[in-house]
Amino acid sequence: MTESNIQLEAVETLTITPNAAKRIHQLMEERELQGHALRVFVSGGGCSGFQYGMAFEPEPRESDSRFNHENVDVVIDPVSLGYMTGAIIDYVDDLMGGGFSIKNPNAVSSCGCGNSFRTEGAAPHADHAPAAGGCGCH
Repeated sequence: MTESNIQLEAVETLTITPNAAKRIHQLMEERELQGHALRVFVSGGGCSGFQYGMAFEPEPRESDSRFNHENVDVVIDPVSLGYMTGAIIDYVDDLMGGGFSIKNPNAVSSCGCGNSFRTEGAAPHADHAPAAGGCGCH
């Protein structure tokens, strides 16, 4: 598989909206992080079992999938890529504040704050159960 095929496959897997790309570029400029990529990842935890994460990556790993979408260099590890197929990263700025949101078609449930999710076949974590209707992530 050529590098361009990897890029095309990854773009179909993960989408970054123009609003998210604009905010990512602003953050990179503010922090003087030219040449860094955006790492998108999934880790265990959160009130629903998995949680999303994003960080600026100076040196991607050899095993990462790499692509450029909306002029943002993105890296994602092979395990996280499996959970993020079809996901859309957006940035929303409203009266309640601004923040990134991820719409993930693989998530069968998520917590109130949207940072934690559960996939089909994964049991919810009893020790992370939301209290009094809150998401429990904070």
